[in-house]
Amino acid sequence: MSEQTQAITIVDNPEQERFEARTPEGDVAGFAAYVRQPGQVVFTHTEVDDVYAGNGIGSSLARGALDQVRASGDKVVPLCPFIRAFVQLHEEYQDLIAR
Repeated sequence: MSEQTQAITIVDNPEQERFEARTPEGDVAGFAAYVRQPGQVVFTHTEVDDVYAGNGIGSSLARGALDQVRASGDKVVPLCPFIRAFVQLHEEYQDLIAR
C-alpha cells in the first residue's frame, strides 16, 4: 500500500449519492456512485481521477465503501463492474451481495 493510499479517507456523501476517496487536503481522488434502496446499496459506477490512478485508490475506495455498507447492515447490489470484480476477488465481502 502506497503512502498516498494510506492517507486517503473514505467518506459517504449522501447528497451526491456516492462514497468518496478524499486526500488529506479534501480533494476527491475517486468515487463510487450508488443508489440507496430499502436494505441495500446499488453501486452503479466507480471512478478514480487519472492523477491518482495506479496507486490502489480504487481498491481502498471499494473496501471502505463496502465496510461502511456492512456497518449499516445493508446488502450490496454491485452493478458497477469494478465493485463486482472487487467482491468476487475478496471472499470476505461476498456475504454482502443481495440475493
